[in-house]
Amino acid sequence: MTQADLGKLGTASAEEATAFFASVPAEKLVEAVRQTSDADLLDVLARDEVRPAAVAGILARLHDFAIAERLTDLHGVVRFDLERRGTLLERQGLAFDNGAMRPLPDLSGTAPVDVVLKTSLLRFVRLISGERNAGLEYLSGKLDIEGDAMLALAVGGIFRVPGTGQFAMDPTTLDPIDVATALSGVRADHLKKVMSSGFRPIVLDEIFRRLPDFVDPRKAEKVRLTVGLRLLGNPSGEVDRYVVRIKDGAATVTSGADQDAERDATVTCEGHDYLRLATGHLNPVTGVLKGQLKVKGDKAKALQLSTVIDIPRAR
Repeated sequence: MTQADLGKLGTASAEEATAFFASVPAEKLVEAVRQTSDADLLDVLARDEVRPAAVAGILARLHDFAIAERLTDLHGVVRFDLERRGTLLERQGLAFDNGAMRPLPDLSGTAPVDVVLKTSLLRFVRLISGERNAGLEYLSGKLDIEGDAMLALAVGGIFRVPGTGQFAMDPTTLDPIDVATALSGVRADHLKKVMSSGFRPIVLDEIFRRLPDFVDPRKAEKVRLTVGLRLLGNPSGEVDRYVVRIKDGAATVTSGADQDAERDATVTCEGHDYLRLATGHLNPVTGVLKGQLKVKGDKAKALQLSTVIDIPRAR
């Protein structure tokens, strides 16, 4: 299958489009989609004869590319609201139960569901073909999740892109520079929503796991400090706690259990403000002055931590 084959859908009837998406090899379809520009893909998907068949056909065949052992852990109903320029174009659903997955093509907007994923039709196709990362799209506000975010995240991690070894919508693969880029211009209220969802532990775990990689050994060579971090806004009501130590030009991070250790300072802030701080979108001095970062102990030591870390910057 080539781009030209995909382009033939520009004149196909609804019946022909349905037959096409039911029979075309998935690997070939993904390859053609990846080679097609956004403008040309939108021209095809804009047709009322093609769009419903495309979305329904994609969802109906996802089961073939699911990882069986992960699929058995999913239970619930997921709704996909696909839009273009704010106008709803397609509403489809998937029901998961005991290792089975059932498409819900006629799902209404009032039917009970566990989670709603809302995005553009084009972005949905790019996500399914593995060209976009669902986690980054969610952080940037281009993919909205309403309801059980943990179910949405689990769904993203069970499908492989046909013909490849990668997950179609794996939201847990977060490159720090990509995250910094995705957060450019994102509203604070959206980040607060993200960091109040099931995506919060994934984001925080990845930030702190990668933090030692960004310490500048030269700048940190003669620095010795211990700073605690208390991150608020966890929907459970718990405070997420971390301790960062700089010694001998390197950093170590511990979480939760090491809270009795002595430290030079403790910084308390909302989770979404720390996300902005860790990606270069919040200046630490500005954060302290505005009260977004509350420091107990040696403020100079707390601020010194940021000077030895080369914070990932947006591209």
